Amino acid sequence: MRPTGRHRPLPERRFSGHDPELRAAARHFAGRRRFLTLSAAAAALAFAVQTPAKGAARMLDAARITENPFTLGVASGDPLPDSVVLWTRLAPDPYEPGGGLTGQSVTVQWEVAQDERFASVVRGGSATAAPEYNHTLHLDVGGLQPGRVYYYRFKAGAWISETGRTRTAPAPGAAVTGLSLAAVSCQAYHDGYYTAYRHLAGEDVDVVFHLGDYLYEYAVDAAGGARKYTDRVLSEAFNRETVTLEEYRLRYALYKSDPDLRAAHAAHPFVVAWDDHETENNYAGGVDENGSPPEEFLLRRAAAYRAYWEHQPLRAAQLPAGPDMRMYRRLHWGALAQFDVLDTRQYRSDQAYGDGRQVPGPESDDPARTMTGAAQERWLLDGWRASRALWNVMPQQVCFSQRKLDLNEQALMYMDAWDGYRASRRRVLDGAKAAGVDNLVVLTGDVHVGHAFDIKDDFDDPGSRTLGAEFVATSIASGRDGAERPSTWQTYLTANPHMRLYDGRRGYVRVGLDREAARADFRTVSAVTTPGAPLSTAASFVTEAGNPGLVPV
Repeated sequence: MRPTGRHRPLPERRFSGHDPELRAAARHFAGRRRFLTLSAAAAALAFAVQTPAKGAARMLDAARITENPFTLGVASGDPLPDSVVLWTRLAPDPYEPGGGLTGQSVTVQWEVAQDERFASVVRGGSATAAPEYNHTLHLDVGGLQPGRVYYYRFKAGAWISETGRTRTAPAPGAAVTGLSLAAVSCQAYHDGYYTAYRHLAGEDVDVVFHLGDYLYEYAVDAAGGARKYTDRVLSEAFNRETVTLEEYRLRYALYKSDPDLRAAHAAHPFVVAWDDHETENNYAGGVDENGSPPEEFLLRRAAAYRAYWEHQPLRAAQLPAGPDMRMYRRLHWGALAQFDVLDTRQYRSDQAYGDGRQVPGPESDDPARTMTGAAQERWLLDGWRASRALWNVMPQQVCFSQRKLDLNEQALMYMDAWDGYRASRRRVLDGAKAAGVDNLVVLTGDVHVGHAFDIKDDFDDPGSRTLGAEFVATSIASGRDGAERPSTWQTYLTANPHMRLYDGRRGYVRVGLDREAARADFRTVSAVTTPGAPLSTAASFVTEAGNPGLVPV
């Protein structure tokens, strides 16, 4: 449990949106700190969110929809060789509960084509957007050809969505010569504009990995915080911390109505992974930062997980059951790359020493502590042992490499990162070595700065073996404009010889993989508190296949 000094007072309204029956049911399971699998407890909590019932909602004739229902755009994700997930949500009035379609189901048509004009349609059909799922659609479209670009769109009544562009993964084991991806994270709406997404929409990348903090639970004022709107006034419904399912749904509507985010989703398939703020800052498993009763936090987690699934291009396999949601999963890009997408939030042990900046010690180094949970750790290491890919890429959320925060002999480190779970990190690195993983790339978000790390076998010995490379994507908006050299720039680079880059501006990382090397370009914008900032490349690094170690380009 975290120290009392870290707790914030919780007004009663935070939980008033949960039905008293649900709160009573959750209290029955208050002794459980974590839900690792679909359990009886999770099943009992499942009714904290709705599930569709046949005939429960009346059908609305789509021809009667008088306002554009595709206000939140389209998206695609998790590409496989023969399928991809397509997403949209009907919300003619997105800033109102129910999106303007409360209690009504709507039939939606969809098409997938080989060309932008839809002259060569290869797949199509109809689906029902149900109120229980907040009028979202998750279409797992199969029967597609591997390694192909496709275009897709939706239609409801007279309304046609914007056109999305997606692609399938190459065939299993295919001799792929190259892959281009982007890594993004941390998009606090109230901290600035999503200008980086507008630039990313124009990049020629095969897939985008979102590494967490897609949403922030914090209040957004009438002017949109640092955006300082003068042409609109945001509803008071956004000016509170999200706790209930409806509050999370409304916050996603606000974020996904941003035109730059919509453009990036329409241009590229996304592979999404959450961190903490999609639910609550720095939560660990079933423990929140406020010291709330577990039954209350698990209801909040169930609501947050449900809203997350509803608003992302995820398959039915990720549909949450109460406060449980299986987010770690594996994707392949021919024989070139295997992606092991981690969840470092749902199964972790509580942060040591009350969280924050601490000197590691016996509590943080306890071998019983875990970042991933035992099941996910086994899944990761087993996957590496079975991998035949040239590059093994691990998209995950918090800094994996050691990051000392001062020059003292016993330096402070962040307990929320892998530095607070060093035994867990040691098991992962030992597992990579035992599996013969020669080309390890870790993709990270969270810290609102760009970093490039050599992953060392022993971070305290600069001469120890380099096991891989970690590329930390700075934030899209969180932290506002930032600076090229933050105040801690020299300290961090001196304290961490394996840290090859520290840049505090906003943007994303573009990574290219081929048979010879991996190249990372750190793309930054000059500002986010004003729209339209230009894009530049802050730094580039290459690491050769079979010879890990970052070299500036």
